[in-house]
Amino acid sequence: MTTSQETLSVHDASLQSTESASPTITYHRPTLRLFLPITDIIYSAAGGAHYSGAPVSEDESRPDDQIVMSPVSGNASSPMDDTIRDRIMADLKELYCCRPSKEIFERTWRPDAVFEDPLVKCEGYAQYAPQPWIFSKSETISSRVMSFTRVPKRLIYSQTQECTLRWIGTKKRIESIIVVDLDDEDKIIRLTDQWNGESLSAWFGVNLLRHANALVTPWFIGAPKA
Repeated sequence: MTTSQETLSVHDASLQSTESASPTITYHRPTLRLFLPITDIIYSAAGGAHYSGAPVSEDESRPDDQIVMSPVSGNASSPMDDTIRDRIMADLKELYCCRPSKEIFERTWRPDAVFEDPLVKCEGYAQYAPQPWIFSKSETISSRVMSFTRVPKRLIYSQTQECTLRWIGTKKRIESIIVVDLDDEDKIIRLTDQWNGESLSAWFGVNLLRHANALVTPWFIGAPKA
């Protein structure tokens, strides 16, 4: 009898101990899946590099079979021929270094092309051809191609130029982002020189002054002759 009572007491104690124990709660960390548009991120980074100054040397430029995206249409666009790029870059360097010639303009520029920077907006050969002569001396410190695409037909490059203004003798170092738009014959139809990479002013008064400067310059400096 005593043994049965002891066994029952032990069993009751075991039940009480089990009932008094706190329940165990197991937490499972939720799984979070992120779907990132990797392709879009890559193209965005590549497009941003055009204007952020990411270095692109001429020897390490995009291979001919690489595809880039057009910033206008969003369609695939393969890079332009390096021969065309090199010819345009060489001719522009001659102009920026105050060595213009009629041959350069005939080979690389359209007669109705537009040239503009923060000081002038030139329309047509008679206005843009004399512009290199406003400097008595000019030297290219550095330049590098940022992009050269088929759609749109556009060359974008950065340049650091050290110039000496004619008559005044003031020396100035200009860092620019230069945007060159081409026609179907790979001739320049518009060149925009953005000093310090800044967009040109759209204010009416500034544009009026830029047009006036373009008209006045040919009075003092003629276009180059053959």
